[in-house]
Amino acid sequence: MLSLNAPFTDLLTSSFRRLLAFAWGQTRACAFAIALLSGVAASTLLPGLPVARYDLLVVYGVLLTLLFWLRGWESGRDVAVIAVCHVIGLAFELVKVALGSWSYPEPAVLKFAGVPLYGGFLYAAVGSYVCRAWHLFDLELVRYRPRATAVVAAAIYVNFFTHHWLPDARWPLAALLLAVTAGTSVRFTVRGARLRMPLALSFVLIGFFLWLAENLATYVGAWRYPYQLHGWQPVGVEKFGAWSLLISITFVLAAATRPRPAAGTRALASN
Repeated sequence: MLSLNAPFTDLLTSSFRRLLAFAWGQTRACAFAIALLSGVAASTLLPGLPVARYDLLVVYGVLLTLLFWLRGWESGRDVAVIAVCHVIGLAFELVKVALGSWSYPEPAVLKFAGVPLYGGFLYAAVGSYVCRAWHLFDLELVRYRPRATAVVAAAIYVNFFTHHWLPDARWPLAALLLAVTAGTSVRFTVRGARLRMPLALSFVLIGFFLWLAENLATYVGAWRYPYQLHGWQPVGVEKFGAWSLLISITFVLAAATRPRPAAGTRALASN
């Protein structure tokens, strides 16, 4: 009886340890985001200062970026991806804030059209997560279609602007994203084991945790939705779907900067 149960017990123990290792790796990948949100939360506790809180957070975000680069936690290539995420995020913020989707109610010097420059670091944190996860888990794409995925991701980004004036194509674009990523998987390493996950599933899982992070970010005052101006309320669950789509943009940017495997290696990986 013991001999029959031993392999099963060993399997459970090994799986549990692998799950813990995966969770710890994900936490490490979120280091920039955790540090940034901690800084946002801590800034609400500061006494009255001659410098606006949003402006202090810009300096804090720059220092965080330099620290991660100088410590070697992020490469120069990663910093470039993160910078692009910052710019794309700021463009997104400018349109959404102008349309009243959400707001940054506090004053600041480093603020343009209602958007503080630190707002871009919230998107940079997502870029940092993807880049660090790539290194920490030794990510490898199998049967990835870079051009088709990039086109759909770009269309998703544009739709988040145009749906204010044109019909919302979110659901058709979600179907297209599923189509172009069908058969695409992400291979990653946890405790020496090489595992695989469908790329579309990874978008959904990341989107869920970004939705949780957004709830935390609004709770500590990173920004405010109109219904949160007079007291915090949970972020609507529809944002979960929005993040699951938006993460494709960050992923495409990060994937474009990774060296491609040789043809023979790629063929072997797809088997």
